[in-house]
Amino acid sequence: MFTSKTDCFTLANGVQIPCIGYGTWQTPDGETAAACVKAALDAGYRHIDTAFAYGNETGVGEGLRRSGVARQEIFLTSKHWVTERGYDKTIKAVETSLRLLGTDYLDLYLVHWPCVAKLTPEWKEVNADTWRGFERMYKDGKLRAIGVSNYFPNHLEALMDMCEIKPMVNQLEFHPGYTQMDNIRWSQEHGMLAQAWSPLGSGAVLADPTLNAMAEKYGKSVAQLCVRFALQCDVLPLPKSTKPERIAANADVFDFAISDEDMAALLAMPQLGFSGFLPEDAPADAIA
Repeated sequence: MFTSKTDCFTLANGVQIPCIGYGTWQTPDGETAAACVKAALDAGYRHIDTAFAYGNETGVGEGLRRSGVARQEIFLTSKHWVTERGYDKTIKAVETSLRLLGTDYLDLYLVHWPCVAKLTPEWKEVNADTWRGFERMYKDGKLRAIGVSNYFPNHLEALMDMCEIKPMVNQLEFHPGYTQMDNIRWSQEHGMLAQAWSPLGSGAVLADPTLNAMAEKYGKSVAQLCVRFALQCDVLPLPKSTKPERIAANADVFDFAISDEDMAALLAMPQLGFSGFLPEDAPADAIA
């Protein structure tokens, strides 16, 4: 099992990815994003996750530069937004994110949300055409790894039937009270690393009495319990905070292990803290 935040999972193509990432969803662009990313890197994170739809790629890039950490020591992820579907638009979307971030490559690029039948009967073809853009930029060396986000098995099966390079990652909402274990396990069994967006859930998760009692037993915060839970499910967590002390504390999870009994209890929790975002609803404003 992992012993530090810079220990790595290995993707299907052999690329190493640090086992905890710093997430930037809902982090405002500009000074806030720059300061938060620098704080994460100062705290020892070497994995930063952003997206074009977050609107903060410029600030994230500034934080990378301010940190003084060499670019090759940082694993940087961004995501492709729904308005840029299709081969040509995908190529341009990658180039836009590279420009905003101030880098000449991304370590990982994800399809943020699948096109679904609710949007168009040709959803399979739309997803495949977008993915061909991913494959092109991967072959050109602009992307070290490629994957998807918020894809369920039916979306993945359709994509893998039509693609040359299989997705290496599937990023899904994952936290106590909403684990999607069927989707997680399906992705893992098909060679994809599962990542957790919103691994800390919401205020409802952090305030839950059962989780607080369990965390207290281990001498940890609920946030730390959630991050450790993800790791013990072989899921890569992407915790976020804008407070430097919490950014550091969220990754302080390598001095304890959740017991089998408590893991079973966490997996069996009733729904709690679910964002409400599902791909089949085609949520135009969902940017997780």
